[in-house]
Amino acid sequence: MGVDVAALVDLLGEVRAWLARPDNDFSWSSFLDADAALVELDGLTTLVRAEGRVPFALSVLFAPTGPIQEVALSSGWGDEFLTLAARFDAAAGEDSPAWVARCRRPPYSAVSAEPPPRSPAPPS
Repeated sequence: MGVDVAALVDLLGEVRAWLARPDNDFSWSSFLDADAALVELDGLTTLVRAEGRVPFALSVLFAPTGPIQEVALSSGWGDEFLTLAARFDAAAGEDSPAWVARCRRPPYSAVSAEPPPRSPAPPS
C-alpha cells in the first residue's frame, strides 16, 4: 500500500490548524514557536505534494514523543493528536520511513537474543 497523497495533505492541513492555535505551548518540543512549526510543516507538505512520498522528517514529527505530540500534550489536545497520528499512519501506508529499519541486517537475530558471532580478531 502506497501513500494516499490527498488524505495526507488534508491531514497536514488539519495538523497545521492545531499547531497554529494561539494557546499552544511549544516549550517541550523542538519547535522554537508556532511560526517555526508552521514553516517546517508547510515545507514538508510541499514535498509530499511534489514527490508523492513521506519525507523522513515528517515521520519524525508524528513519532511518539515527537515534536507535534509534545505540543499536543503540553497544550491540552493529546487525545486529538492520537487520532491525527493514526490517520497519518494510514495515509502514509508502508512509505512511512520512521517505522522502517535503516540497516540491512539487524545487529541481533530476530530469532535469538544472542549476538551474532564475531569475526576473528586480526593477528597482532
